[in-house]
Amino acid sequence: MGHSDSAVSSDPVQQRQCAGATEPAGGSRLSGLPPVAGPGTRLLLLGSFPGAASLAARQYYAHPRNQFWPLLSELLGVDLRALSYARRLRCLRARGLGLWDVYGACERRGSLDANIRCASPNDLQVLVRRLPRLQGIAHNGGESARSLRITRDLAPRSWRLPSSSPANASWSFERKLAAWREVFDACGLLHDAARLPAGSTLGGS
Repeated sequence: MGHSDSAVSSDPVQQRQCAGATEPAGGSRLSGLPPVAGPGTRLLLLGSFPGAASLAARQYYAHPRNQFWPLLSELLGVDLRALSYARRLRCLRARGLGLWDVYGACERRGSLDANIRCASPNDLQVLVRRLPRLQGIAHNGGESARSLRITRDLAPRSWRLPSSSPANASWSFERKLAAWREVFDACGLLHDAARLPAGSTLGGS
C-alpha cells in the first residue's frame, strides 16, 4: 500500500491487467480491505493495495516501518500508535479522514507495488457519492497516483503524496511530513500546532 513513488502511467488499468497471461502472477488472488469513511469525511487517502503485513493483520498500514501512522500522529496531534486499531479508525472518522485503496483485488508476490498483477479497481465513484463533505482525494505514493485521471473528476481537489512506505527511502520523514501537511491544511484537518505559516503555497489538481 503506497509502496512506491514512481512515474504515473497514462493508463493505470491497462498497466495492471493480466494481458492474457496463462500463469498466475503470484499464487492465489488477494482481496483488499473495506473503506474507512463516512458522511463527515473531508479528505480521502488512497493507497494502492495492502501489503502482506496489512493483509495478515486485516489492518491498514500494519507494517511497523511504514510511516503512515507516525505521519498522521504528527498532523492530527494524537499519538495514534498508542491506540488500538479500532480506536485509530474512530479517531480518523471523527477528524474527517477516510482510507481506502485504488485496487480491491490483485495477484502479487511479496508486498511491492511493482509486483501487482491482474488488479481489479475499487469503485471509487460509489464511495465518493456517500461522502457529501469531501474536499479532496490524496494518493499515497506513485502506484495509487496512477488513478489520478479518475479521481480528478471525483473531488474538488486531488493530490499525489510521497509514499509513506519504507521503500520510499529517498524522502526523509520530515520531507514527507511537510508535503502531507500542505494537503491536510488545505482540507482544514490540521491541529493548531501543525498548521502552515501564512503565505505557504500548495500544489494540487
